[in-house]
Amino acid sequence: LLVHYPDEAVCDGAFLDGRYGECLRCNAGERGWARSGLILLSTFPRRWLCRRVAANVPRTEHVARRIALPRTRTIQHGISDPMEATGPLAPPHSVPAFAYVGRLVKEKGLVLLLRAVKRLATEGHRFRLSIIGDGPERESLEREAADLSLDGHVSFTGFLEGRELDAALAGVAAVVMPSTWEETAGLAAIEHMMRGGVVVAADIGGLGEVVGEGGIRFTAGDEAALAGALRRVLEDPRAGAELGRRARQRALERFGRRRMVDDYLALYDSLCP
Repeated sequence: LLVHYPDEAVCDGAFLDGRYGECLRCNAGERGWARSGLILLSTFPRRWLCRRVAANVPRTEHVARRIALPRTRTIQHGISDPMEATGPLAPPHSVPAFAYVGRLVKEKGLVLLLRAVKRLATEGHRFRLSIIGDGPERESLEREAADLSLDGHVSFTGFLEGRELDAALAGVAAVVMPSTWEETAGLAAIEHMMRGGVVVAADIGGLGEVVGEGGIRFTAGDEAALAGALRRVLEDPRAGAELGRRARQRALERFGRRRMVDDYLALYDSLCP
């Protein structure tokens, strides 16, 4: 995850800088000294092998920079067009709705999201937020929502997929991805952009790279900036429609399945003359 413990900050690249003691201490806090030592030692043969393969393929340019391996060629995610099966997005709800989709873990920035929407509730905005997914932080997040008096605004659906997920996302004003760690890409963002939906995302790692100008990006970890981005969606629905159009155009150009397949075929052809 490239998260530095115990402060849960973004890792500053200690391993590649040769600060192995820092790596050992960082992982020991979460996994114990023995497990941390095993992780550190196993990283050396993994990188040794990766430096000798014909090609390394990261998902984003961000990952390519982070792993710093030779013979790297970035091939971005490719997915099928969900609108071919489900049609265009449903019209927006009468009460604007936001949604988060993903694991309920600390590095996803969900406490930040709850505190940002508390600002909107205090200002008198009408909205709903669905937190879709499950994970070890669910109970603490539910307590946080209750402590912030967000019972009428926030709901936890648990893990959803297929038609249930499509129904939960139908008509939402935006999918929100408030990550505080450097996401490698952000598949949930790609999927919603492909549907022509608005994405509000932390401008960090591969997530910010994927969303680009096809969504609203905010400084990772900045509660006020996240609240401002959500406020923009609530107060200017026409801008949201334009963002959705740009998001779909960007997704079709960059994240189509055919494009991904063609990129891999070109790579294989170059390696197997």
